[in-house]
Amino acid sequence: MEPGNGTRISEFLLLGISEEPELQPLIFGLFLSMYLITVFGNLLIILAVSSDPHLHTPMYFFLSNLSFVDICFTSTTIPKMLVNIQTQSKGITYEGCITQMYFFTLFAELDVYLLTVMAYDRFVAICHPLHYTVIMHPRLCGMLVLVSWIMCVLISLLYSLMMLRLSFCTDLEIPHFFCELNQMIKLACSDTFLNNVVIYFITVLMGGGSLAGISYSYSKIVSSIRAMSSSQGKYKTFSTCASHLSVVSLFYCTILGVYLSSVVTHSSQSSAIASVMYTVVTPMLNPFIYSLRNKDIKRALIRIFGVVGTKGTIVLRLKKCL
Repeated sequence: MEPGNGTRISEFLLLGISEEPELQPLIFGLFLSMYLITVFGNLLIILAVSSDPHLHTPMYFFLSNLSFVDICFTSTTIPKMLVNIQTQSKGITYEGCITQMYFFTLFAELDVYLLTVMAYDRFVAICHPLHYTVIMHPRLCGMLVLVSWIMCVLISLLYSLMMLRLSFCTDLEIPHFFCELNQMIKLACSDTFLNNVVIYFITVLMGGGSLAGISYSYSKIVSSIRAMSSSQGKYKTFSTCASHLSVVSLFYCTILGVYLSSVVTHSSQSSAIASVMYTVVTPMLNPFIYSLRNKDIKRALIRIFGVVGTKGTIVLRLKKCL
């Protein structure tokens, strides 16, 4: 990659959330805690779904995939940020930056597609309950996840290849805690018109299509619930999709808030702070939303901890006997 001054780029500088030295220990502790909670919480969801036969249904299959993607999503950005704070370094290699950008966009897009697929699953379950097992058979569920992965891999690869065609000048400071696509494009010296056109086109086509699909699914769900005569039936039906609706609202509202704040404030640092909401906070809260509002997940988690506690008690008794 040849930049405008004729020297080869070796690394970018990630400025992070704040450059104040006294704030670095606080930021490190806060993000380390959120990262560990995110990984542990989502792993528990995956463990609960995989260990309980009652949860081997399409809804929980998609949920376990979402939890796996959320772990990967936060793992593309937070560990590097923590290492940079600990080593008091801001550098990230050019290759590392492109790789981080690729995986970040990959898992962000997968989040969007999986939420859309889960909305379709709830639509079929509520609006066509008698045909649910016929429509949402294991093969279709696997195909939906596979197609989502293939599309996201190809889109992220396109973004990365288009980034490789750009050249950069001497200003290599990224005012963010990870290699965010738009921030990298702003640093380029070469013409970025094609990159911006492709990004906006794919965002509107895929993101808008996903949001339209979720909105359509829930409009039909609301219509079906309103048509029910029993208030208890309405509540029970709505409760089956309340967790997913909460996650969708949190994810889309935080992303919308980030980009609206960046437009209003025109501050890169404010945008970086706002990005924490959908890159860290949302994946961290997802396991709590699903476990607190879902009796099946709570039952599975209680069973897991009960088994672990029983085994621990048996081991302690054996040690005492010896």
